[in-house]
Amino acid sequence: MPELVVLITGSDRGLGIEFVRQYAARGDTVIATCRSPERASELRALAARHANVTIEKLDVTSDAEVRALAAQYRGRPIDILVNNAGVLGANGEQSLGSLGRRHFHEVMDVNAYGPLAVSQAFLDSVLAGSGRKIVALTSGLGSISVAGRMPKAPYYYRMSKAALNMGMQALGADLKTQGIAVAVLSPGTADTDMFAQYREGYGANRSGQSPAAAVEGMIRVIDELTPERAAQAILRYDGSLVGW
Repeated sequence: MPELVVLITGSDRGLGIEFVRQYAARGDTVIATCRSPERASELRALAARHANVTIEKLDVTSDAEVRALAAQYRGRPIDILVNNAGVLGANGEQSLGSLGRRHFHEVMDVNAYGPLAVSQAFLDSVLAGSGRKIVALTSGLGSISVAGRMPKAPYYYRMSKAALNMGMQALGADLKTQGIAVAVLSPGTADTDMFAQYREGYGANRSGQSPAAAVEGMIRVIDELTPERAAQAILRYDGSLVGW
């Protein structure tokens, strides 16, 4: 496979840094973005070992930062845009009886609007690339078809991922004629800090697979992605489908 240019949001931890690690290891050029590069010691150490990794500052909730970084890369092709940045949200305020608006808006801003804002801003760069793929990380918790079988899970997070799924499907419908595949990917249950927070807050007693295994699977799915496949359903890391 020829060398690709991959932009990844939320690259300083969890699945994000694993995406950086694996794409860099196979020789792709990686633009690794995160809110606070100065505090991202693991990411900076990774970039120091790989000349093909560039770190950029990007908060997906800041329109000014999104526009500025897109302008910086305007005219430069990006083959794959990975919208990885996401938050679970506060544990204590996403259950029935404790709901409140402030944290709802925060979770929706990062998880649902952030990927749309980044995808829109970098569209010209994606069109200039040969890969022409935009993906966003979702969750099985955002599947409406299975929601009734999964009680006592965080409301805002689930709603934000369901909204993300719709937003990416709408984007994919608009961009299909331009040859861009837009998909939502589920990593399954991966042992990240976010999953540890979920397990602590909502009593989940299962363990997950390694972030390396989840990302390895998702990269395989991305490599084989087509607009037609992207429109079918949520794509799991193992290539299977989860209903909307």
